Amino acid sequence: MVLPDTAAAGEARAAVPWEAPQEFPHASGRPWLVGRWSPGDLTVVTAGPVRLAVIGICPVTAPRLTELAARIRTVSDVDALAASLPGSCHVAASVDGQVRFQGSVTGLRRVFHARLHQVDVAADRADVLAAMTGAGIDETALALRVATGGFLPPPLADRPLWSGISAPAPDHCLVWERDRVREVRWWRPPAPELSLAAGAEAVGKALAGALDERAPGHGRLSSDLSGGMDSTSLCFLAARRVPDLVTFRWGEAEAGNDDAAFAAHAIGLLDRAEHLVVPPGELPLLFADADRPVDPEEAYPFVRTIARTRYTARLLADAGSRRHLAGHGGDELFTPFPGYLHGLLRRRPLTALRHVRGYAALKRWPVLPTLAALARPGDEAAWWRAQADGLTAPPPPRRRPVFGWGVWPMRAPAWATDTAIEATREALRHTAGTARPLSTDLGQHQLLLAVRTSAPWYRLLARVFADAGVQLDSPFFDDRVVEAVLSVRVHEHAGPWRYKPLLAEAMRGTVPDAVLGRSTKGEFSDEANRGLRHHMAGILELFEDSALAARGLIDPGVLRARLLAPQSDNATSIALEPLIGCETWLRAATRPTPAWRFDARASSS
Repeated sequence: MVLPDTAAAGEARAAVPWEAPQEFPHASGRPWLVGRWSPGDLTVVTAGPVRLAVIGICPVTAPRLTELAARIRTVSDVDALAASLPGSCHVAASVDGQVRFQGSVTGLRRVFHARLHQVDVAADRADVLAAMTGAGIDETALALRVATGGFLPPPLADRPLWSGISAPAPDHCLVWERDRVREVRWWRPPAPELSLAAGAEAVGKALAGALDERAPGHGRLSSDLSGGMDSTSLCFLAARRVPDLVTFRWGEAEAGNDDAAFAAHAIGLLDRAEHLVVPPGELPLLFADADRPVDPEEAYPFVRTIARTRYTARLLADAGSRRHLAGHGGDELFTPFPGYLHGLLRRRPLTALRHVRGYAALKRWPVLPTLAALARPGDEAAWWRAQADGLTAPPPPRRRPVFGWGVWPMRAPAWATDTAIEATREALRHTAGTARPLSTDLGQHQLLLAVRTSAPWYRLLARVFADAGVQLDSPFFDDRVVEAVLSVRVHEHAGPWRYKPLLAEAMRGTVPDAVLGRSTKGEFSDEANRGLRHHMAGILELFEDSALAARGLIDPGVLRARLLAPQSDNATSIALEPLIGCETWLRAATRPTPAWRFDARASSS
């Protein structure tokens, strides 16, 4: 947690929920940073009256940070420093009584604040502040997650589940004026001006720089190697500096999944690496351990794979890995949503028409309705109002693209009660009056929205690995990598003709051409359905005495009927996953004696 440089902060310091916490002071000697962190996670440097801390993954040496800190005169000067740091990290600064704290622009590193003993305090975990303030459950925030199937975009997704706890947008920092804090915007997306060729060079340089110093201070570096373009790119970049890295993949249980062929090709070229492949028969079934709570701060979204994730983390730890690279974020960055066609239609109508006709052939979009929708882009406020109005409407036609100011339409699952739906509608309509676009370019807005929606999910995933002593590292969520992608004209790396062309061109000469030319993606729906059938009795039992139902948010009878009915698609199982996360989180969060001890783990946010 972060405290201001005031005498009143001392009383707040006494409320921290750790025994014998680690601590760094302001230049005044008052407490500044208090908490628990793993060795190597935090670097603090001093330059005169300036104290600068970087927490997380930031491959910059302490001497270099000291040079950068020496240029700081006020907390506003941290703008330039934060914009130059590689990696994904929190930055805290104490400058002559001024204090500033910020996370990453993706939302992978988050910031929260609350009022305690007449002073504003901040932390990288909302549940730490909830423990200090005695916060209860934010009923509306919980209803939002239940009534939208868990797929809630920012800014509503940024709302903590604890009452009285606030979270600034990822592009904002916290600045203290004595005992009061204010949120200040410090980052804006770059203009998307680069061509595909120039953008590929910039992205390749950003990724290469990100992987140059990724090895942990002790132990081994490991990486996913699924056979997909994202993880394979990270493997080959990492192997240039760490040729004996450990690669890891789950074996395929489905005959139609061609991941194995592409992974085998990559493995043959990474001949100095150790390759771990777990046969499907050795993996826990999907939805195993789904009823076990995962994290005290937030409902865990990846319930069906939690047992496999824990198994993977332990296996990697046993192999000596202390940092594991994952390709999370690659889909969000390199598979643009179709909103880019709005601006393209106005700037280059013939190019836009060619893209639409290509999508019509590939995805069976109806050409005339698509063009009609493109001619009416609307605005963000109208999009949020439409989500409120259509929350209980049938799902939109499958062959219609998502052109609005979101990345998917929100629909309430059948088991959400009227109470949950009405609270959600009210919040959606309120957001319509306050939300602002992340970019004036709709394509760039959708890309940023996808990144900021998913990054906090992987923040929670990292904690499961941290419990096994492995730091989960997702370089595609590095701020500088995201900025490089945002700098590229969206329509030049979008379209129906190639799969992830920006990443493919950026990795040309580094990753095998066979992988860069891949146009398929691994499929796991049969495994998910088999796991759900096997664990159905336990899932139904979990909701027989539902904490969510006790708060009037779900109807267990409707849920049971939907789960036991024949399924025409995977929509029910997709909505079930975050619902289980909400149920197990709520049960743990409201126990008379909390099951969580903050001393049991270091911060892994």
